[in-house]
Amino acid sequence: MSDDFVRLVSQANPASRYQPANGGYPPSGSNSHGYNDSNQLDPFFDDDDDPPDSAFGMRPQAMQSKESGLPLARNAAAPAGQSQVTLQEQDILQDWDEPVMDAKGTPFSGSSPFPGSSSSTLKEPPPKRKRKWRWPWKREEKVLEGERLIALNNAAANMDFGNNYVSTSKYNAVTFLPKFLYEQFSKYANMFFLFTVVIQQIPDVSPTNQYTTIAPLAVVLLASAFKESQEDLKRHQSDAELNARKTKALTAEGTFIERKWKDLKPGDVVRMENDEFIPADLILLTSSEPEGLCYVETANLDGETNLKIKQASPQTAHLTSPKLVTALRGSLRSEHPNNSLYTYEGTMELLSDYGSPKQVPLGPDQMLLRGAQIRNTPWTYGLVVFTGHETKLMRNATAAPIKRTAVERQVNVQIVFLFILLLGLSIGSTIGSSIRQWVFSSQQWYLFESSSISGRAKTFVEDILTFIILYNNLIPISLIVTMEVVKFQQAQLINSDLDMYYAKTDTPALCRTSSLVEELGQIEYVFSDKTGTLTCNEMEFRCASIAGVAYADVVDESKREAEDGKDGWRTFAEMRSILENGAANPFVDAPQPSSSNERDVINEFLTLLAVCHTVIPEIKDGKMRYQASSPDEAALVAGAELLGYQFHTRKPKSVFITVNGQNLEYEILNVCEFNSTRKRMSVLVRTPEGRIKLYCKGADTVILERLSEKQPYTEKTLVHLEDYATEGLRTLCIAYRDIPDAEYRQWADIYTKAAATINGRGDALDDAAELIEKDMFLLGATAIEDKLQDGVPDTIHTLQMAGIKVWVLTGDRQETAINIGMSCRLISESMNLVIVNEDNQHDTYEFINKRLQAIKSQRSSGELEDLALIIDGKSLTWALEKEISKTFLELAIMCKAVICCRVSPLQKALVVKLVKKNQKAILLAIGDGANDVSMIQAAHVGVGISGVEGLQAARSADVAISQFRYLKKLLLVHGAWSYQRLSKLILYSFYKNITLYMTQFWYSFFNNFSGQVAYESWTLSLYNVVFTLLPPLVIGVFDQFVSARILDRYPQLYILGQKNAFFSRTQFWLWVGNAMYHSLILFGFSVILFWGDLKQSSGLDSGHWFWGTTLYLAVLLTVLGKAALISDLWTKYTVAAIPGSFVFTMLFLPLYAVVAPAIGFSKEYLGIVPRLWTDGVFYFNLLLIPIFCLSRDFAWKYYRRTYLPETYHIAQEIQKYNIPDYRPRQEQFQKAIKKVRAVQRMRRNRGFAFSQTENGTKQDQARLIRAYDTSKAGAKPSGY
Repeated sequence: MSDDFVRLVSQANPASRYQPANGGYPPSGSNSHGYNDSNQLDPFFDDDDDPPDSAFGMRPQAMQSKESGLPLARNAAAPAGQSQVTLQEQDILQDWDEPVMDAKGTPFSGSSPFPGSSSSTLKEPPPKRKRKWRWPWKREEKVLEGERLIALNNAAANMDFGNNYVSTSKYNAVTFLPKFLYEQFSKYANMFFLFTVVIQQIPDVSPTNQYTTIAPLAVVLLASAFKESQEDLKRHQSDAELNARKTKALTAEGTFIERKWKDLKPGDVVRMENDEFIPADLILLTSSEPEGLCYVETANLDGETNLKIKQASPQTAHLTSPKLVTALRGSLRSEHPNNSLYTYEGTMELLSDYGSPKQVPLGPDQMLLRGAQIRNTPWTYGLVVFTGHETKLMRNATAAPIKRTAVERQVNVQIVFLFILLLGLSIGSTIGSSIRQWVFSSQQWYLFESSSISGRAKTFVEDILTFIILYNNLIPISLIVTMEVVKFQQAQLINSDLDMYYAKTDTPALCRTSSLVEELGQIEYVFSDKTGTLTCNEMEFRCASIAGVAYADVVDESKREAEDGKDGWRTFAEMRSILENGAANPFVDAPQPSSSNERDVINEFLTLLAVCHTVIPEIKDGKMRYQASSPDEAALVAGAELLGYQFHTRKPKSVFITVNGQNLEYEILNVCEFNSTRKRMSVLVRTPEGRIKLYCKGADTVILERLSEKQPYTEKTLVHLEDYATEGLRTLCIAYRDIPDAEYRQWADIYTKAAATINGRGDALDDAAELIEKDMFLLGATAIEDKLQDGVPDTIHTLQMAGIKVWVLTGDRQETAINIGMSCRLISESMNLVIVNEDNQHDTYEFINKRLQAIKSQRSSGELEDLALIIDGKSLTWALEKEISKTFLELAIMCKAVICCRVSPLQKALVVKLVKKNQKAILLAIGDGANDVSMIQAAHVGVGISGVEGLQAARSADVAISQFRYLKKLLLVHGAWSYQRLSKLILYSFYKNITLYMTQFWYSFFNNFSGQVAYESWTLSLYNVVFTLLPPLVIGVFDQFVSARILDRYPQLYILGQKNAFFSRTQFWLWVGNAMYHSLILFGFSVILFWGDLKQSSGLDSGHWFWGTTLYLAVLLTVLGKAALISDLWTKYTVAAIPGSFVFTMLFLPLYAVVAPAIGFSKEYLGIVPRLWTDGVFYFNLLLIPIFCLSRDFAWKYYRRTYLPETYHIAQEIQKYNIPDYRPRQEQFQKAIKKVRAVQRMRRNRGFAFSQTENGTKQDQARLIRAYDTSKAGAKPSGY
């Protein structure tokens, strides 16, 4: 998949508008879905805001198709003209400052064949809206009424529709300047410096050169403009590449020609082939598959990798050649473009040869959405309905939210504090100046002063502006750009870290949003998806218990020997030997079956795995591939193939398997499908011998209660199930029964009647299945591993030690989620589980409240036990409502681990928003699919798992990593470093500016508050931009308060960031106080040493600029010495930055002092070089004053480290002296008790291996598999 297409898709946020299918959570009958309820928290709007009506609209009810009895057409919508459902036509991109209008769909008055005009009238005039100011670049969406009419095979009639061009760029040539300047001057610092630039231009006000602020500000803005333009240029390039992609479009002559995506228009017919992306929103007309079936992968839309099935309408499914399609006449009446991914209403009016129209209802099952991908279908035809920004994908596209870090917000507040301080100093200095003018003016008769009231008032205002300019650099102009550069470099260090490079997929870590790096060091909560994030999303058939004997692919030596009354385990190779009776290798002794019929039980067991399923086989690249709606089923069938029972062909009424070279046909009589109530599936088959058998697989709890008496293998199988569950494997019990013909005929009548039931068909089929699924014989059990990613348990355990709470939000079932929680060490054996699984709001509130009170009373009595909260999606719907949410959050925070199961993508975002709103904590969300995008965007920091094709959360995230285990180094090392470095950089930047500019304030007392500067103007400007630029940069990029090894060994050091230990308000004022102290000492000593003006050996006075330059260089040496004191790690760059900056200044300044006066650029330094750089007092000043200033800092550093050490001070000593760690280890003891506790808990909670899509009202799987005949793969139409 190309990055640009995925990047486009990544801007879509369908998860925020997720609508569950019937049978999902919450139940469709409930009136509090949580999606349209005003009480519900919203992930993208504050509770006080009114979200747009369309953002979380209710799903329109599906209607029964009268045209077709096919199962997949039952969700089809009514004809567009007859629908009473209000269309949700408002775009999510609607600007929130406009009141949002609901579109009112008017029923279609009649059905006339095309050409006709869609007339739509409003029942009442829309209310008048007050116009609010809108930026010219903000797009105003039109509110569309009525319906869209598209002509079939009539391009001229569709000319009014827009093309398929899309743009995701932020700027264009016209909007770049205004948008860029608006964004830049929304930052306080830039706004302040713009104000300074303006007042510097006022004549006789500025004490410095009028260009000394505008030049550095221009440099800062140009650097930001270059960065923004480069990023947007990449967006323009990827848009151009995407719009230029080719697809095959049908011409009026009945041939297909290649056309660019951007040139498609509604009404065009396109041909898409296997693995192609869908270029626009299309109606599926036909496909190469039986009955117009088509598989699509919607991973880019909803994050699900299992394939969805779409089906063409029966009235168009036969149009399998271009000529048949071009012969179509009529029109398509469609709903207007909207953002609802899971609904569609339309009616196709096809004209017969006699001109009479035939209405064909269309619904979501016929809609192919842009961004999805055609899979396992050689070709399809689609009719374009929506294009470009009207497609549902683009209607769901939301700009990534602007995330500002806590440190940035703090810096903004500190800039305000410093501005207030600056104003205070300016007003104080102005008052001093006024006192001089009004009180001492008679003594200063030689100065021309205005004596009028208006003149003095004018002078007062001018003086304030003069002093603001004089002290303006109390706020460092270089701070913002230095922070940006440092964050960018920190992001590059993350990107180039080989410890976070995944060689298998050639994927390095990628920090997409460098502005958030320091928040990685302050995370308190991690919200993680499960499938694909903690697990690999790869199911592997690991173990089987057959006839009371445990088999595995690889058996540990400790399990081979029988112990504690348990039989030893065997390998799959030994199982094959039993089946072949040792014939494969005459030199190897075949293991003897433990009972005479064990070989028969193994045969029955493997036959069941190969026959009892809804998998469809296909041969791709010479290999057999299994397509299943449940990855567990595919793993079981692949496991049977591995053991010599290969399923290879499916026909409408039978399946074919190959056993030991023999091709066997099993006739499929009936399929009793899986659902979450039954927790099992079964098939009735007629074997090649003519006998009827019931094959059943399901959760142990439901299978064991349906067995006949006197089962020989139950106890041993249960022991094995506990062993498997302890290892976190997903288990199924396998059973069968021989059915007499007479009983089957009697039951078949009952089943047929149940299948014909109109209302409650699903329940009737379940009841019928109950009658036959009894008195079964237990063959054994299977164990499937939902493989955890490498290092997940260790990572979660380390994060918990670092004080980070891990919450898992998954769409999986409760049992599976608990199992994974156990195996990844999120839940430990010692934890007490709090399971919330209620059906209504009252019960949920009662349960949560009761448990909360019990835990509080227990903890008040001194008992402390670790808790884990498990809550399902249904209960979570109620728990997120405003009345209960605070109580639920209080309970969740008391728990060490939280697992939310069966949650929708929207609920994931709501949980994150709930914690974000009520806790002053930094949150991180990590996921791998588009269904995690809403959660990732709702959290302060979003991390995406990259490296898997089709999953695009990484493209929407702030940081992309390829494995969950890399999160440990990302947070504990890079995060901790970035936070500490940036804190030090900001505080040091404030310190160095206050130290210099406060000397100006102290000087005001000596210059009669006249606004005279102590330093030459350009030397003053170069202080931030050149002379002290490198030290904060080097500290920000390379400093390490402790090494990566120590941070990994002692994850508790991460808590320093959570407590904001390095950048608290106290720290800020301590640094400001230190700067004030240093400036006072520097100024005081320099005045004392130069008292009465220093006389030089030549007999001349040293003069103002001699003293000023000496003081300037003393200040510079002091702040560079302070940088040396706070640097924890010295590298060659540190040496170049700190001593190097002073050496550079001592060489550059005399050169500048010679050249500037010579060319008339600046006169102040005229003749100063030979006098200053040859004077011993100058060097005495440079040595004495900085050493005296910094002696206090050095003494404090010594005292603090010796008598009041912080945790990281001790860690630094451990690192420096390489002190071994003698902490007592309890790992051996923990391993000893682990198994006992695990078995005890697993008896209560065992996960079973089913995760296929289910629908209570439609039993689709059986009908779907009967539509396939894989033996006729070569007989499919070519589509040409």
